Amino acid sequence: MHTMWKGTISFGLVNIPVKLHAATEDKDIKLRQLHKECQSPIKYEKVCPVCDREVKQEEIVKAYEYAKNKFVMLDEEELENLRKEQTDKAVEIVDFVKLEEIDPIYFEKSYYLSPNEGGGKAYTLLRTALKDTGKIGVAKMMIRSKEQLAVIRVYENTLVVETIHYPDEVRSVADVPNVPAESEAVEKELATAKMLIDQLTTEFDPEKYKDDYRTALIELIEEKKNNNQTATAKDKQVPNNVTSLMDALEASLDRAKKTKPTSPKKPAGRKKTTTTTKKTRKQA
Repeated sequence: MHTMWKGTISFGLVNIPVKLHAATEDKDIKLRQLHKECQSPIKYEKVCPVCDREVKQEEIVKAYEYAKNKFVMLDEEELENLRKEQTDKAVEIVDFVKLEEIDPIYFEKSYYLSPNEGGGKAYTLLRTALKDTGKIGVAKMMIRSKEQLAVIRVYENTLVVETIHYPDEVRSVADVPNVPAESEAVEKELATAKMLIDQLTTEFDPEKYKDDYRTALIELIEEKKNNNQTATAKDKQVPNNVTSLMDALEASLDRAKKTKPTSPKKPAGRKKTTTTTKKTRKQA
């Protein structure tokens, strides 16, 4: 399992060297966007609208937009120093609370914790203490350049870090539109609803729940693949320099012929007059 982060978890005078691993994975089917005409994947380019050209990665800087089109520039060195200051700090458990005291709306992402070298004994100590007390630890830690509020709890026989949102990241329910005010429910309807809930109540078994859409999508893809209903992106044609040069020369020649000014013809009578004049002079 890939190690995402190494650090130290501490509570009191106990320090536990640990490694962090992603506990979940995204299994969504990723669909590409193709050009319908030639079945080639669409490219997404970073383009500057003012310079009207594609911008390379080394030309891009980060900034905070504090007002419309007003920015505070932040260079990579400044950001790296801030990250290093926070990353070098040990993750300290500051409080112990009961899991049921935290509403699920706060939970964000789960990570497994494994002991690093020499941390097995302290890891076991914290795991056992959390199990016996039924508590979870609340801590702060840096993950992927962001300071996270997190809880540390036991899942089966493993310590798990659950990142949780800060209170100001959870939107107020007062902003949710069209929520009806609380009112007395009709007694008969309420009794029927409770009866239905009782009939559907069971123990939670995660294995019984499947992603039906993902399964159907995989089956559709496999069926099309087996029936040769596939497409191959066309290779980008590289222009032949000789042909391109010849075409350019011929086009230039045609253009020159069309635009070349024609010389005006001299009148026939004038030429005759000139000859007669020469003869007259000779006779004289």
